[in-house]
Amino acid sequence: MTGDPAGSPPPRPRGRPRSDAADTAILAAARELLATDGVAGAGMEQVARRAGVSKVTVYRRWSSKEALLAAAFESAGAGLPARTLDGGGDPPSSYDGLTYSEMARLIDDALPTAADALADPQYRALLAAVFGARSTHPGLLAVFWEHHVLPRRRTALVLLERATAEGHLPAGTDVEALLDMTVGALVYRLLQPGEIDRDELLAYLRRVYRQAGLIPPS
Repeated sequence: MTGDPAGSPPPRPRGRPRSDAADTAILAAARELLATDGVAGAGMEQVARRAGVSKVTVYRRWSSKEALLAAAFESAGAGLPARTLDGGGDPPSSYDGLTYSEMARLIDDALPTAADALADPQYRALLAAVFGARSTHPGLLAVFWEHHVLPRRRTALVLLERATAEGHLPAGTDVEALLDMTVGALVYRLLQPGEIDRDELLAYLRRVYRQAGLIPPS
């Protein structure tokens, strides 16, 4: 991942292979600091110290604080529905061989793991930190939006467009607005005070996704 919000993650440099253990430690440290101390307390030096590596080691992997924190957030959301359903490619070519029902079933199967992630207090703290950085660290939100939100949005829009074309949703459905309302409902639920029960959240996810046409009727 690069510090350029519109850029793509650069290829891994040649030379000595990167240490997976260092990658894991750095991302875990970044998640912990972002969740507890916010963006201001999750600088490259602080992350390196928490991870037990040098600051140079961190910079070899991520060229900026924004890129590192966006990658940390993405690693925390590994259980969320995939950027693309088949694991590669960009919509719509990735889904040429799938019907709406097949795509919707894949998303439905992913919802239990998504509920695990969304019910995790650390994940919700990370989400609050990223959205709270809109004014103070707009670069972080831009990288997060480009690499975390938009790929999943494109996946969902392809599915909703196919649902409309196949008659599962009314003709003329405004899929952009429908998707915004679906995400808004989820954010509204996550913002409510108190603990979040994972099973209740899963049931709510299924209700909202089913109502929006993102998963098949029960």
